[in-house]
Amino acid sequence: MADRYRLGDIVEFRKQHPCGSKQWEVMRTGADFRVKCLGCGHQVMMPRPKFEKSVKKIISSFSSADIADDKK
Repeated sequence: MADRYRLGDIVEFRKQHPCGSKQWEVMRTGADFRVKCLGCGHQVMMPRPKFEKSVKKIISSFSSADIADDKK
């Protein structure tokens, strides 16, 4: 099973955070996800099923190709 989400990805959640932002940065992946609100910086841990249900779309993806380009 290929993992859709990677470290550094920016995702949009279905519901707004109390600060008004819907955009979050993925900081940890695995059985649990840690995400950081891009509006206020608050970090939240959540189980994978809840995270996948909450995500509306991936806004920007940070891939391993980006890392290779940065090293050149």
